[in-house]
Amino acid sequence: MAPFETRFEAAKRIARDPRIVVTDMEARLGTRFSVDTLSALTRCFPEKNFVWIVGADILAEFSRWKDWRRLFGLVPIAVFDRAPYSVHALASTAARCFASNRIAPTHARTLADRRPPAWTYCPIPRHPANATEIRAGRF
Repeated sequence: MAPFETRFEAAKRIARDPRIVVTDMEARLGTRFSVDTLSALTRCFPEKNFVWIVGADILAEFSRWKDWRRLFGLVPIAVFDRAPYSVHALASTAARCFASNRIAPTHARTLADRRPPAWTYCPIPRHPANATEIRAGRF
């Protein structure tokens, strides 16, 4: 993984929508694990509705993460299709464990207003570039 500063600067370059705010909150909080970061954010900003956005590769390996079940209970999660992880993601331990909390992608717009655990899997058109090419700015 690239150093934090490199990833942070790349995220700021890519996030052009004014509704997306790229921060160094995780570095300022001093957290290392997603569950700790999301826990701190929900405590610091109880009036905000967070949605954690991840790729299918994350869902596929999620059950190996620290306190992953608790993380599902902190914020709703939007999982975006990412080749070649789709099949593994949807058959993963986490997907099976929280299958009853999955909402249809047609209701994804309501995710921020749902009480966790709630998650959706969004099949999206796949970008032809891989992550390395995107980070390098080739797309």
